[in-house]
Amino acid sequence: MNRLFDFTATLFYLCSFLSLAFVFCKHALQMFQQNHYELYRYSKWLFNKKNLKFSLTIVYSLIVIVVGLLFPNSELPVLFITIAFAIYFIYKESEKVYIKDLVLTARVKRQIIVLVVIFIAFLLCCRNLFPNYITGILTLIMSYLFIYPLSLLTMPIEYAIKKHYENDAKRILESNESLLKIGITGSYGKTSTKNILNDIISDNRFTLITPASYNTPMGITRTIREMLKPIHEVFICEMGADKVGDISYLMNFVKPKYGIVTSIGPQHLNTFHNIDNIINEKMQEIEMLPPDGTGFVNLDNEYIASYHYLSRHKVVSVGIDNKNADLVAENISYRKDGSSFSVNIDGTDHEFTTALLGKHNISNILIGIAVALEMNIPIEDIKRNVKHISQIEHRLEVKKINGYTFIDDAFNSNPVGSKMAVDVLSLMSGKRIIVTPGMIDLGDKEDEINEEFGSYMADKVDKVILVGEKQTKAILKGLKDKGFNEEDIHICKNVREAFDYVYANFSRDDTILLENDLPDAFNV
Repeated sequence: MNRLFDFTATLFYLCSFLSLAFVFCKHALQMFQQNHYELYRYSKWLFNKKNLKFSLTIVYSLIVIVVGLLFPNSELPVLFITIAFAIYFIYKESEKVYIKDLVLTARVKRQIIVLVVIFIAFLLCCRNLFPNYITGILTLIMSYLFIYPLSLLTMPIEYAIKKHYENDAKRILESNESLLKIGITGSYGKTSTKNILNDIISDNRFTLITPASYNTPMGITRTIREMLKPIHEVFICEMGADKVGDISYLMNFVKPKYGIVTSIGPQHLNTFHNIDNIINEKMQEIEMLPPDGTGFVNLDNEYIASYHYLSRHKVVSVGIDNKNADLVAENISYRKDGSSFSVNIDGTDHEFTTALLGKHNISNILIGIAVALEMNIPIEDIKRNVKHISQIEHRLEVKKINGYTFIDDAFNSNPVGSKMAVDVLSLMSGKRIIVTPGMIDLGDKEDEINEEFGSYMADKVDKVILVGEKQTKAILKGLKDKGFNEEDIHICKNVREAFDYVYANFSRDDTILLENDLPDAFNV
């Protein structure tokens, strides 16, 4: 009977241990993927004091060690603790709704194979060195640390695959000599500008744009290899950068004739470290253009306006507040269904209307107009195309969900865009509600910027729904310091809970702004 009991307990322990190992390894791969397969970023996430799952694993390990020392002649207490811990974690995992789950790309499948080999090799090495419970503890902790040898082992393979595909993409670009290549970068606004520019010129030129946020070397490579055809006349390429050298790399890769810098601001400070690095990197979009190239910049941005160019390229500037720009939007008016403004072009005032909302979208449209004029597209065609610009997904996109009016600005909130979104919300009728988890990836300034955001929205909104208690503490402080009524603030654990609260407490006459949506790597 005792043998049967021991066998059953051991079986449950093994099942629990393997289940936990699977959950942890999957979660580790998911976070590695969301951190762009970069060990530096992954380390920042792993050792974040807010990382509850990894912290609980350490707590579990300490408990098991203590229990193992107290009961050296029996493994049953450790077995029961492990089973209880596994039941708790697997239950919590089944309830968890990830914003972005692990995507089983070819790269991830290769990583899984290597991870299984590392996992088995580690178990075999520990089998004769430690008691079973110590081996179990080490393996669970190592489930997250296995990412380091995994990355080092797969790095040469991934690099070789990447270079092969990139070289093929370069060959395709070089074979299309008549293709006009346009590069777009900026701390924010680049995806919106890309889509706006495409809408303005695509009736007159056969265009290809990098889809969604395909702004990394591999995303751009896939676009070129899978979508670019000889019939295309213009390739509009979004270029992302979160560390020094990214834009230089992409400029050497794509070699655009036109370069656009939409804005510069304190984004990705964890990897750029300071604003000067961001300025110098983003402006490589202009500095590295060919001699006959043309740059397009937003002069309302203080960092761009004060930048001293090292090269002598032609640069066309746009602005709203800065009247020294080449193209200036004036007489701006906003309505619930869009905006209108005028631009003086060659001494003649031209009126433009658009369905887009927000001052920053007018700045983005101005860049599109400037590029279209440089391409000699007739002004009447430009005006017509501006009028028919499509709303941009998750960027101040007005939409109906279950009969409720939402302003969806959920993509990658930033210090400038978030305030402009609040300005748009303040113009709406009915109650004005904001749902936000705040802004991320702002380094040491993150709390300061989020606190300013809370202060800014205080007199422009009626209700505030904060997503994540820890993440939004700075916003809450900013609201309180401005005297915002605490009864009008509600804190939710996740986005799903926030939507449930909206549907239960507000009417279809109200307007709800969705400002930012945290990836799981930051939502710990």
